[in-house]
Amino acid sequence: RPPTRAATSSANKLSDAMRAAIVCILATAHGFVAPARRPCHPRRDVAPRAAKETTWDRITGPKLFKSVKRTEGIHAVPLVPLRVLTGILMVHHGSEGGFWPANFGTPGFDGFVDFIVKPYFGFLPGDPQLWSAIHDYVEFWGGALLAIGFLTRPAALSLLVTMGGAVYFHLASTGLQGAPFGHVENYSYNFEEPTLYALIFLLFWFNGPGPLSVDAAIYKQLAPDDAD
Repeated sequence: RPPTRAATSSANKLSDAMRAAIVCILATAHGFVAPARRPCHPRRDVAPRAAKETTWDRITGPKLFKSVKRTEGIHAVPLVPLRVLTGILMVHHGSEGGFWPANFGTPGFDGFVDFIVKPYFGFLPGDPQLWSAIHDYVEFWGGALLAIGFLTRPAALSLLVTMGGAVYFHLASTGLQGAPFGHVENYSYNFEEPTLYALIFLLFWFNGPGPLSVDAAIYKQLAPDDAD
């Protein structure tokens, strides 16, 4: 029985497909046609992730000395006289009874022990004279460090603690004195001055000493590539 026209057409199409496949295979084998390849992306070397900076690193590392670098604006030069004068005044506060701190046996030092430490800070362990001496050393040397801008953040934090104690003493001894609208004889609340000092020390604890300081010079040597 002779093949039909549809069968002949299907056979011809299959034969053409086989010829095309054979030609493609031979052309690929001889290099005339390159096989399709996936696009090759250059490998990017992933930099190793730096170790996370801890609080201890910030306390003991170069950032201990970090501060603003700009010499314009409120965060830089205008704060220099505030830092220097506040530090000098603290040196004065820490030298009760003499030029140097902790002048044992003088009326100024003994009066601080008898009238402030013993009645209002009796809950502290140890000798009241020891706490009086610590108070004097913190204010004297902390004020000196603040004035020159060296180890500013530890100095400011130490002074902030002493001012917190001073605020507590005045509130415990005389109370709020009708603040904020009460009137007192000396036109100043007793807790007012240490509160203002505490805010100043809080500012320098966060902000650092500014560019005109020993800390800034040290940080410039430790981290010269830091552009912040």
